[in-house]
Amino acid sequence: MKISVVIPTYNRKHTLSRALDSVLAQSYQPFEIIVIDDGSTDGTFDLIKSKYPSVKLLESFQPSKSLKGYSPKGVSVARNVGIKKSKGDWISLLDSDDEWVPDKLIKQVQLLKKNEGSVFCHTNEIWIRNGIRVNQHKKHQKYGGYIFKECLDICRISPSSALIHKSIFKDIGLFDESLKVCEDYDLWLRITSNYPVLFLDEFLIKKYGGHKDQLSKTPEGIEQYRIKSLEKIMSSNLLPESQFQAAKDMLITKLQIFANGLEKRQKIDKFNDIQKKIQYWNNISFLN
Repeated sequence: MKISVVIPTYNRKHTLSRALDSVLAQSYQPFEIIVIDDGSTDGTFDLIKSKYPSVKLLESFQPSKSLKGYSPKGVSVARNVGIKKSKGDWISLLDSDDEWVPDKLIKQVQLLKKNEGSVFCHTNEIWIRNGIRVNQHKKHQKYGGYIFKECLDICRISPSSALIHKSIFKDIGLFDESLKVCEDYDLWLRITSNYPVLFLDEFLIKKYGGHKDQLSKTPEGIEQYRIKSLEKIMSSNLLPESQFQAAKDMLITKLQIFANGLEKRQKIDKFNDIQKKIQYWNNISFLN
């Protein structure tokens, strides 16, 4: 299996070496390692060129009139650049602040070979917050098989654990570049609505959190981005009836929770907009 490792990064020189070293330490070496720099100003370019000459370095930012000279395009654009430029048959994603254990790839390869025809595999993960290992909650349980309905509430697949055959992207598309966060949640919905996935219940990645530049942190909250993804996939006319109904139920639940929060904060105009959305989706049936 020719595996292309795709690592997006932005001003993560302090963690990027850890991520890259964990790839180079794999017992099953990938076909290529691609780092996509989204306009870093912390010496990332020099680090790659001097310490990791075998790594393919790409850029996803655009020129800007800002003082720093660059305008980051975001993690989705960076990942998509790497996927498009990759030469392997499989894509293994890794966030630049995460880390793999040495047998991560070989164990996934072995599982995929035992399950001929499978095109997606993810694993369990170790959570580390502010340098301390923490336990996952029951609601974060991960699954294998046809798991679309299990993926509706939260993001249940860590990008850094995913090994994906490139044919999937040709079928369902790449990351949605309009989403600031929850771009992974959005992609997993599209994938799991069409494909079964393999789940390897072993702790094969270390996922670090608690730092200031964590991508999942956004001042306006992430739930509205999940709502956007649910609305998008329900409007695609691609879901069978059972998936459509499950997505509709989850969407209305999330809209109601979001509306309650707006009402408490006395954001009446926005609250009224969400109430209209709830009424709209309540009136939508599968046959529409």
